[in-house]
Amino acid sequence: MTHQSAPLLPGVLAIDAGNSKTDVALIGADGTVLGTARGGGFAPQKIGGAAAVAGLAPLVEEAAAAAGHPSWHGPLTSHVSACLANADLPVEEEALRTALESHPWGAGNTVVNDTFGLLRAGTDGPRGVAVVCGAGINCVGLLPDGRTARFPALGELTGDWGGGFGLAITSMWHAVRSEDGRGGPTALARAIAEHFGLPSAGAVAEAVHLGHLPSTRLHEIVRLLFAVAGEGDATALKLIDRQADEIVRLAVVALRRLDLLDAPTPVVLGGGVLASRQPLLLDNLTARLAEAAPLAEPRVVVAPPVLGAALLGLDRLGGDPKAQARVREAYEAQRPVAA
Repeated sequence: MTHQSAPLLPGVLAIDAGNSKTDVALIGADGTVLGTARGGGFAPQKIGGAAAVAGLAPLVEEAAAAAGHPSWHGPLTSHVSACLANADLPVEEEALRTALESHPWGAGNTVVNDTFGLLRAGTDGPRGVAVVCGAGINCVGLLPDGRTARFPALGELTGDWGGGFGLAITSMWHAVRSEDGRGGPTALARAIAEHFGLPSAGAVAEAVHLGHLPSTRLHEIVRLLFAVAGEGDATALKLIDRQADEIVRLAVVALRRLDLLDAPTPVVLGGGVLASRQPLLLDNLTARLAEAAPLAEPRVVVAPPVLGAALLGLDRLGGDPKAQARVREAYEAQRPVAA
């Protein structure tokens, strides 16, 4: 449904809802940050889209209260710009947008996958390609006319590999096979065992299986992977090389789909694995990208992802450059740094 009454606070309700945390910000039409709130992760795949969106209500109320409006009637603001994890398919985005419309938050509502937020946070306008390599991996592209490039990002079912979880699981795969003789030697086995205080990588696997070690701690293995690779371990170096190759493959396909392969184009890199700026990964992928797409402009962005949601929302309101500059400054967002 569309709310007909005038919004209480002209501007944007920006929502960045990730797997582990959610940020909400009320942004005035002039780019002023009016109120913010932070909460837990967003999991529509577990509890359903309507319930997940309803779970955002306390955060919206907290942000509204911070803006001086603890209660209101009718639309709170002009537009809701929601960048949501697990909105991997257009049909999922549409279902979540419909769920948003049942709440009196915005006169208009837009839902996109959260990788679009990363893209917009790292560009001066709605044009470019972004690859996120955090817990998982995904890639999107966007043009000012609204055309997009995207991938299903459903894991191995749709050909995806990598991100922190993929790197950790593959590291475990090599470590255990090294111990039991099915694979070649790798220092990953000892590093993983020592890190978790267990006698072997196999014992780590058993501890996760039995619930004695939370599977969420497996992401810690990514740091071990880079440390072991830095000491010259061949297996670790091959995994990092594979990750660099995967990131570049995603970026090049997105550039090609949008006819940007032969034009200067920002390629925004984000997510925990890339934001850590590991030279073994960044140097590798930038060299690959320079060969495959010489005019691409790689840049690592560490600005809060909710900034991207805010900028996408301000784009919807006309894209006032002064407003966009003001919200960037408010979030202390640095200009993207060349990788």
